[in-house]
Amino acid sequence: MLVVRPIKQSDFAALFAMADESGVGFTSLPVDEPLLRDKIAHSLRSFAGESEPERFFLMVAEDSETGEVVGTSAIDAAVGLTTPFYTYHLGKVVHASRSLNVYNVVETLTLSNDYTGVTELCTLFLREAYRSGNNGRLLSKCRFLMLAEHPEVFHPTVIAEMRGVSDEQGNSPFWQWLEQHFFSVDFPTADYLTGVGRKEFIAELMPKHPIYVNLLSEQAQSVIGQVHSKTIPALKLLQGEGFQNRGYVDIFDAGPTIECRLDNIRSVAQSQKVHVVIGDVIGGDEMLLANTNISQFRACVDKVNLNTKRAEVTITAATGKALRVNEGDPLRLVAVR
Repeated sequence: MLVVRPIKQSDFAALFAMADESGVGFTSLPVDEPLLRDKIAHSLRSFAGESEPERFFLMVAEDSETGEVVGTSAIDAAVGLTTPFYTYHLGKVVHASRSLNVYNVVETLTLSNDYTGVTELCTLFLREAYRSGNNGRLLSKCRFLMLAEHPEVFHPTVIAEMRGVSDEQGNSPFWQWLEQHFFSVDFPTADYLTGVGRKEFIAELMPKHPIYVNLLSEQAQSVIGQVHSKTIPALKLLQGEGFQNRGYVDIFDAGPTIECRLDNIRSVAQSQKVHVVIGDVIGGDEMLLANTNISQFRACVDKVNLNTKRAEVTITAATGKALRVNEGDPLRLVAVR
C-alpha cells in the first residue's frame, strides 16, 4: 500500500533522486541540493502551522511494505507573494478597416501576474515502476481532500501548471523562438534558474509589450497550450475534476495553466466526512481516504464499507494504523474514480 504523508528531513535523498529522474521542464523540482533542502524546511514549517506569506505543503508517497519513497506531491497555498509568479495570457486584438474591407483578428501573448495569491497544485511526480493501479490518482487527488478539510488555509481559486512540449534533450519549440529574439539562454538554463527562484532575468529580458502569436515560428505556435506527452494523464485527471484553461500558458514552454474554484473541484464537492469504525471489511468499495489532522496528514486508497446514513466507514486495523486514526475519529473520503 502507498501512504501519502508530509515530507521529512530524512527523505532528502529520495527527493533528490526524483528531481533527477523528472528531467528538464519540471520546474518545481530542480536538481539543486540547497533549494530542495529549503523546500523540505519550508514544508516542515507549514505543516507545523507556522504563519508565512506562502505556506507550502510537500508530501511524499511511501510504500508501506518497503518504506521506500516513490513519489511526491505538493500544494503551494499562495503563489507569487515572495517571488513573482509569471504567466502569459493568450488574448486577441482586432485590426480592421471598414474602408478597405479588412478585418483581422490576431492572437497575442501578454506577460501577467494575474495568479498572484492563488493556490497551486504542484510537484507531482511518481516513479515509473509505481505508475499503475490507483497510485497516480492517490498522489494527485489526496490534495483535494486536504483542500476540502482545510479550505481556510487556501485560496478560493486553485491552479495547476501543466508541463509543456519539449524533447528528450529539454529543447522547447516555444522557448527556442524567445531565446533567439530576446534571451540568448537555452531552455534548460532558464528552467533551472526559475526553479531555484532566480527569476529576475524574466523581468529584465522578457518583452514588455504583447507578443503577436502570428510572428512566432510555426513550431512555436503549434505548441501553445499543449502538454508534454507524459503529462497527458495528469491533465485528463484534472479536467475530470473540473479544471479548465482560461487562456494562461507558461512563459517558457507554453504549457497550459488550468484553474478551478476550490469548492467546484469534483473531489472536494463530493467528499464526505465520516467517523471511523475499525473492523473487518467485507467486499467493499475502493475509496480515497485521508485523516483530518493537517500536521499529521495521511492518505491512502483501500477498500472500505461505507454507511452513508450513519456517516460511518469501516476500515481495517492496518488501514487505521496507516492513516493514524482510531475508532470514532473523523475521516474524509471520496471515490477514487
